[in-house]
Amino acid sequence: MAISLTESAASRVRNYLEAKGDGIGLRLGVTKTGCSGYSYVINYAEGITDADVVFEDKGVKVVVDADALPLIDGTEVDFVKHGLNEAFSFRNPNVSGECGCGESFNV
Repeated sequence: MAISLTESAASRVRNYLEAKGDGIGLRLGVTKTGCSGYSYVINYAEGITDADVVFEDKGVKVVVDADALPLIDGTEVDFVKHGLNEAFSFRNPNVSGECGCGESFNV
């Protein structure tokens, strides 16, 4: 089981944490929502709990709730910029479908 980061995503997390002055990495999870079932939840990790699984890629810790891991195992997290917009994006091999707006997915 693993979650990976592109160099762009890893750089974004490192730069943000350095500027912020605290935090340990990126927290990735899912929540039930939307028309297809699940949506990604992404934050900067402040700590690690007993319910977390921790991966490290390109010098960045990725913290995932163990309950969410089966839904997102193998996901590659990217950070993309399109004009003035920038956001994390996800390449999840477990996804069997997405809603029309791309905000939620099912497995």
